Amino acid sequence: MNWFTRKRSAESAKERLQLVLVHDRTDLTPGQLEALKDELLKAISRYIDIDPEAVQIGLERDGRSQRLVADIPLRSVSRNRAG
Repeated sequence: MNWFTRKRSAESAKERLQLVLVHDRTDLTPGQLEALKDELLKAISRYIDIDPEAVQIGLERDGRSQRLVADIPLRSVSRNRAG
C-alpha cells in the first residue's frame, strides 16, 4: 500500500466517521445524509467547478446549536470578463 492509497483510505474513513456522527446527532439515516451530500454537490456544481472527491461534510456543535459544515474545494476558476 503506497502513501497515496493510505491517504485516500484515511480521508475516506474520516468522512465515514463524520457521517456517522452527523447521523447520531440529527437522526438522519446514512442514506439520507449521502443523498443530502449528493444534492448539495449537484446544486453547487451547476455554478462552480468543484472537486467532488475532496468534499468533506460534517456537523459542528456550539453550545446547544448545531451547524452543518461543508468543505468543498473549488477547481480553478476562470472568469469571463467583458471589456
